[in-house]
Amino acid sequence: MSGNEQMAAAWDGPEGDHWADHAERYEATAEHYRRTLLGAVDLTEHSAVLDIGCGTGVSTIEAGRIASAGTALGVDLSSRMLARARSLAAAEGLGHVRFDRADAQVHPFDTATYDVAISSFGAMFFSDPVAAFANIGRSLRPGGALVMLVWRDLARNEWVEALRTALAAGRDLPVPPPGAAGPFGLADRPIAAQRLEDAGYRHVDFTSIDEPIRFGHDADDAYSFVSTFGMTRGLTADLDTSARDAALERLHRTLEDHETTDGVLFRGSAWLISARTDDGAG
Repeated sequence: MSGNEQMAAAWDGPEGDHWADHAERYEATAEHYRRTLLGAVDLTEHSAVLDIGCGTGVSTIEAGRIASAGTALGVDLSSRMLARARSLAAAEGLGHVRFDRADAQVHPFDTATYDVAISSFGAMFFSDPVAAFANIGRSLRPGGALVMLVWRDLARNEWVEALRTALAAGRDLPVPPPGAAGPFGLADRPIAAQRLEDAGYRHVDFTSIDEPIRFGHDADDAYSFVSTFGMTRGLTADLDTSARDAALERLHRTLEDHETTDGVLFRGSAWLISARTDDGAG
């Protein structure tokens, strides 16, 4: 079974570095979703939790606060983000919360160890999702749960679609095919369900979560953040200076159009997916 080398290069490189440099801003964009995820997980003080694609460790630490007499392990591909996660856990004295750099698609997790695996937008990037979910499943105890947030389709996520439109500069931007590794890799419900079932999970359930994405308190603040995104850099890299300046101006106007009294808000939509490993019954 091969690993996810392409994503490892991105996340233990420019993408992960950007997240680490702007961690608090990224963490604030979708905090409503993270609260929904943790509210959907049945945790006790003795739970053993595995957090897939944990990033800067906020979800791992929040789970670890509940599982105060248990364990919480967060894994991610980004060394920089994991360094921040370790620092945050240490500052709270959470010795039972650990972080490892690991590719969850192939990492040799301890077998039948965890009660639950969670993921807050970290499970859409696997090059071989069935292998990855099977590998995670082997780490769960019989009947253990996998609960994760993943983005729904592009059309339902204005925070991406509006930015792409602003930066298109007259180009017809390609849309990744359904199921392709990336932010929308599990957006298609039938594809996601089939992958989990093929990986050995049962009782696969989907709940739609619609919450705003917040980029800043006003357009200028949001622009200082959004203009540095990897997506923004990628979509403007091949433009000449005039076209690039025009695209960035359209981006700023788009942010202005989404100013509210609660900040710069865009519509967002995710699936909360829950599934269980075979408990051996029946």
